[in-house]
Amino acid sequence: MDRRAQTWNLLQPTSSQTKAGTIVDVVVAATIVVAVVSFVLESMRSLAAYKPVFTVIEVATLVVFVPEYLLRLWSCVADPRYRGAMGRLRWAASPAAVIDLLAIVPSIVSAGVLDLRVLRGLRLLRLFRLGRYSRGFGIFVQVLRESRQQLVIALTAVLMVLLISSSILYMVEREAQPVAFGSVPAAMWWGVATLTTVGYGDVTPATDLGRVLASVIAMLGIGTFALPAGIIAGAFERVLHQEQAAAIECPACGAAIEVDRAPRRGPGRVHVTAHPSASA
Repeated sequence: MDRRAQTWNLLQPTSSQTKAGTIVDVVVAATIVVAVVSFVLESMRSLAAYKPVFTVIEVATLVVFVPEYLLRLWSCVADPRYRGAMGRLRWAASPAAVIDLLAIVPSIVSAGVLDLRVLRGLRLLRLFRLGRYSRGFGIFVQVLRESRQQLVIALTAVLMVLLISSSILYMVEREAQPVAFGSVPAAMWWGVATLTTVGYGDVTPATDLGRVLASVIAMLGIGTFALPAGIIAGAFERVLHQEQAAAIECPACGAAIEVDRAPRRGPGRVHVTAHPSASA
């Protein structure tokens, strides 16, 4: 195995199977946590006197993140997906690599002449990098991927209900409250607060008909906005069940068997649901 392949494998989260890989994972994950906590604390005016400390922390995180990004860019060609003349460009355009780059660019820019606060806010993207080292985050991404079609349908229904309800209240309340309900976009603020059951209370219907319609719309919103949550919950159940009923190897013959990992007759037991020899 050449150096590129060794470096690429070492920088992958799965490299924790080796001692060196475990050290790399811990160092990178800890640096991400420190960088995010530092960014949050730096926004507090009461800690303004500690700005030099935050600057040192930011420079220290760059010492870790910049070489890591460059090493990934250098070694990515070891992965079959990124081989060829355009391999590094394909890796650099991948979502994970883009997040890595956007997470370090603000710090580099801030260290120079410019101090763009909007770019500095992009440092929070480092939090997404922590997902590489979290199995739970990977499961969540898989859930979203598997339920994306249902989520698109549900979110479309939510937007339709929001638009219709805001339009109705606009027509009913525009004369009584020309500022709050003077246009459909203005009424959509009330629609979002009502359908999500947040109920800020800064915009409320003033007419009797508007209050009646708002009550119906509020009850409709409880069910409408619960759809995405139900879809995600169902997808979580399916993904977790797939992991619990994963295929393992039979210790006797080495063949793949399906098991149900739900506890039976005590903790830690597995129940064989299918075995290749059963059909023989």
